Amino acid sequence: MSLEEYKRKRDFRKTKEPLGEVKKGEGKIYVIQKHYASHLHWDLRLEKQGVLKSWAVPKEPPTKKGVKRLIISTEDHPVDYASFEGEIAEGEYGAGKVEIWDRGTYDEEKWGENEIIVRLKGKRLSGRYCLIRFKKVENGWLFFRCDKDGG
Repeated sequence: MSLEEYKRKRDFRKTKEPLGEVKKGEGKIYVIQKHYASHLHWDLRLEKQGVLKSWAVPKEPPTKKGVKRLIISTEDHPVDYASFEGEIAEGEYGAGKVEIWDRGTYDEEKWGENEIIVRLKGKRLSGRYCLIRFKKVENGWLFFRCDKDGG
């Protein structure tokens, strides 16, 4: 994976976001950042292949089974972004406050082109979560809790 799109969208002389690079290894970082941009949203990030795979979540992430959220895949972010909190300057891509809403690790059960199943181990989100490609929306996915035991 590449971070070229991430880097292309930012002026690192004006933003404190990490420049970052693809990191070798297979870490399992999980983070959700609350982003007070032009529209409040959350950003789901899962470490995979040396980067953070990323999705924008327009409504608060689902904590209970039965709640589904449409999410939109976005560009990969550097692993260092998992600890980023702060203000992105006005006029810059994603301008607004970013704060960590939840963080932890995850175990991967399945990672396919159209379906991702992970067990999140965060403070707010904990359990088995599914991301299913939603082809009716460009870059769309459905994100929901999918515990086998109903928990």
